[in-house]
Amino acid sequence: MKKILDILYSTRLMAVLFFAFAIAMGVATFIENDYGTQTSKALVYNTWWFELIMVFFVINFFGNIFRYRLYKKEKWSVLLFHVSFLLILIGAGITRYISYEGLMVIDEGETTNQFYSEHTYLNVIIDNGEFQKTTANKLLLSAWGKNSVTFKENFQPKKEGKNHEVTFNLVDYIPWSETKMVLDENGTEHLFFVESSDGSRHEHYIKKGTIENIHNILVGFEAPNKEAASINFFYEDGSLKMISKNDGDWFRMADQKKGLIVKDSAQHFQLLTLHNVNGLQFVVPKSPEKGEIKTVRGKKDDKKYDTVIFDVTTNGETKRVEFYGGKFNVDNQQQFSIGDLNFRAWYGSKLLQTPFSIKLNDFQLEKYPGSESAAAYASEITVIAPDETFDYRIFMNHILDYGGYKFFQSSYKIEGEHEQTHLSVNHDFWGTWITYIGYFLLFFGLTAALFVKGTRFYDLKQSLVKIRNKKTKLSVIVLFISLAGFAQHKQHEPKQITETQIDSILIANKVDNKHADLFSSLVIQDAGGRMKPAHTFASELVRKVAHVDKFKDMDPSQILLSITENPMLWLNVPFVYLEDGNTQVREILGVPEDAEYARFIDFYNKDGSSKISKLVVEAEKKKIQNKFEKDIIKIERRVWLLSQALGGGMLRIYPIPNDENNKWVSQPETLQANFKGTDSVFVRQSLPVYLQLLQASKKSGNYTETNKVLDGIKKFQRKFGSEVIPAKDKIDLEIAYNKLNIFVKLSKYYGYVSLLLIVFVFLQIFNNKPWVNNIVKVLIGIVIFLFVFHVLGLAARWYISGNAPWSNAYESIIFVGLATMLFGLILGKKSSLTIAATTFLVSVILMFAHQNWLDPEIANLQPVLNSWWLYVHVSVIVASYGPFAMGMILGIFSLFLIIFTNEKNKKKMDLHIKELTVINEMALTVGLVMLTIGNFLGGMWANESWGRYWGWDPKETWALISIMIYAFVLHMRLIPGLRGRFTFNLWSILAFASIMMTYFGVNFYLSGLHSYASGDKVITPTSVYYSIAFVAVLGTLAWIKNKKYYKK
Repeated sequence: MKKILDILYSTRLMAVLFFAFAIAMGVATFIENDYGTQTSKALVYNTWWFELIMVFFVINFFGNIFRYRLYKKEKWSVLLFHVSFLLILIGAGITRYISYEGLMVIDEGETTNQFYSEHTYLNVIIDNGEFQKTTANKLLLSAWGKNSVTFKENFQPKKEGKNHEVTFNLVDYIPWSETKMVLDENGTEHLFFVESSDGSRHEHYIKKGTIENIHNILVGFEAPNKEAASINFFYEDGSLKMISKNDGDWFRMADQKKGLIVKDSAQHFQLLTLHNVNGLQFVVPKSPEKGEIKTVRGKKDDKKYDTVIFDVTTNGETKRVEFYGGKFNVDNQQQFSIGDLNFRAWYGSKLLQTPFSIKLNDFQLEKYPGSESAAAYASEITVIAPDETFDYRIFMNHILDYGGYKFFQSSYKIEGEHEQTHLSVNHDFWGTWITYIGYFLLFFGLTAALFVKGTRFYDLKQSLVKIRNKKTKLSVIVLFISLAGFAQHKQHEPKQITETQIDSILIANKVDNKHADLFSSLVIQDAGGRMKPAHTFASELVRKVAHVDKFKDMDPSQILLSITENPMLWLNVPFVYLEDGNTQVREILGVPEDAEYARFIDFYNKDGSSKISKLVVEAEKKKIQNKFEKDIIKIERRVWLLSQALGGGMLRIYPIPNDENNKWVSQPETLQANFKGTDSVFVRQSLPVYLQLLQASKKSGNYTETNKVLDGIKKFQRKFGSEVIPAKDKIDLEIAYNKLNIFVKLSKYYGYVSLLLIVFVFLQIFNNKPWVNNIVKVLIGIVIFLFVFHVLGLAARWYISGNAPWSNAYESIIFVGLATMLFGLILGKKSSLTIAATTFLVSVILMFAHQNWLDPEIANLQPVLNSWWLYVHVSVIVASYGPFAMGMILGIFSLFLIIFTNEKNKKKMDLHIKELTVINEMALTVGLVMLTIGNFLGGMWANESWGRYWGWDPKETWALISIMIYAFVLHMRLIPGLRGRFTFNLWSILAFASIMMTYFGVNFYLSGLHSYASGDKVITPTSVYYSIAFVAVLGTLAWIKNKKYYKK
């Protein structure tokens, strides 16, 4: 028994569990991405072996409390967070096996106490005309591999009567099922009928000799009773014809030809032509084909239902039944009989009930100004219980907790006047509270472990003091290698103008800088409803289209004014950026191979058709795109953006008076915006008059009258748009923020200072003279000064947006850089080498933030992010990446020091390696504490927003994987064979890959709830492969030297 316990409590088993758990979860996230959540649960999360890993974790945690005597008074903080994990796992077990959740759907004005279960079941009601039995068998099916499901039910209406044993055997599971026609020469002819009466595409296959009811219109194909069909297709003399009981019309898209459909008149039917009969719009794209209609597997789509096929057997008789359904389905019920038993069954949710009812009094949807994007939504409800009735308002991050049930504003459905709310329902009192107690102990224990005596972190701090005392007594000579490698107008074809002529025209017509500054503060409402100064709008336009901050010696506001004033000229300006090295694109456009930019007209043929649109459509169909395809998609987006600017539709500068959604419109849109009286005249005339005066002002140099008109537009904005227009100081700050471009400059300055600091720090090691020390101190002072500007830059962005500056990919990278620099300065306050390494890393992080695939645009928040949890959870978890990044760069520096160790410098080099390793371990400890706390704070936020604190979403799962990996790294000192500074530093580098996957990989490669910080989906950059090769070479060389000089 002792041997078994030794194994169960051993650090070796702990290491195996860490890795097994992390690998299983990592694989599951990719299974979920490709095959859906249900499959990942069926194959990993809900399997016996995965649960066994968690059981072993509980045993191992419990055993280590006694093995390492964590019950001693001086180790109370470590005991707390070990006990907390036990409670969290116990709470999770209660949640999984006892608790339940679902979705309550309520129409406005309706009352209900029913909700649909989260899990899917085969729900069956059996009756024999006298008695009835209801059963529900849970189904967890995998879209990958085979499924084996069999269950039995006994139906015995009377105690002494006959017992009917009913067996249900799964024959097939067809995920994301579609009804398709499979071609077969021996099959029956079918007419492929496509209609879009309710605004969305629907496909129908009408079997020859039948009539189908399509939106209450009977459509037949060779119907035996021709009089029964409103529309009937039939063959006559070998050609397809149509006869209709109603008049209609048709429109042939190929040649734009139109015609009429005369009722009760047979006429030749035209394929690929839009027909409209009695409100039914339809197209028959191809001639009828022979085949069979079958249910087949479709592409992964969580909005589509599945099909399960069961053989149902009782009393020796079997019937095969297809069930179409899935999550939250309670419809699509199948009725059938076997012998004297009647069945009604469906595949989907089980209907559950609350002990009280809820009435939806009013559903409220708030949109961003002038946009269809939801800013917030809420449900005004009345709770009707046996002993009380009260009103309540449920909205995102504000739940109803009543009678052991929690209700969360999940989503909604609005179709015309019909409004419907979707409330997530959770019944998990004990599981939640036990887990929350575990969270509290975890937060308290982890935080205390950083400050109290007797912990590993305290020992590391003491060790660092001893190392620094030794360093003051020794002169260390280090040989180190320098770090490198840093350092659509289609009416007529415009007359072509040479580039020299264009330059001269642009310069001659450039607006005065002072007036451009006045124009910069004009407020524009963007497509997402954000109110921004014209300078921001112009900067985004120039950056996205031309990939520069200035163009032809013109700042963004001057460019926007020039485009607005003379769009025909800008058709000929080479302004659309083309990716380097893509000669194929340039060949298609007919521009020189070395051209950096293309003109707008280069993208269109003489007949007005696009040269690249078909290529873009084909490229977007592919899951994996080559460089040409990715480039062509990016270029097409730039062309579209420029076309919107040229058309003037993006310049939404006029607020509609008393509009309930505070919508602003552009000058071309004012005709449809119902402006009245003098306002109508003003909005239609002010911009044309302004542009005319602007022409005269550029010639005379006198902008007085032009400024008056511009000021008039601004006054109009303040008068009718006062509810949404930003304050003047906010507008001025945003313009200054744009012009300063602080984070691009910080990237450069951090880089320059870090290289100088690295040089002088190593010079300090070689030659510890006062002047060298003074230069190092001055450089560290500059780093602190840059850090202050880093803080001020993020603070400015926070004030401008009104949201915490870590709510999208760009902002979070900037914040990671800030956190990295902060922890570098704190943990390395007496280690110049640590500060040098951290500064270099921050420079790389900020440079990374300004890659083409990240958009620095300030945008509106998703409704779920509009919460104080954004400040707590996201700030903590993103800031944790800073210490991990710091640990990674310190690991690299430590391995370099090992590589350049020799007999002469070994003793003194060893001190530097020890110092960096101790700081590295402290950084990883701080990072792990923050990541763990941040991840479980995220669980609490999820519980407040979605009704569950853990749902195996890829982002939270990969954060947990990172916790497992870094917990393993920090516990390696306890595992025989893995102790030592080389191993620790190498793993601090390797472990950072999990952070990169958590931070970027999940957003770009996996789908889930955490999509708010996503950029464009990208294929793995080549830099990843170079990084792997670099670490492999670095690790191998360091291992050789470590074995020679440090291996005991």
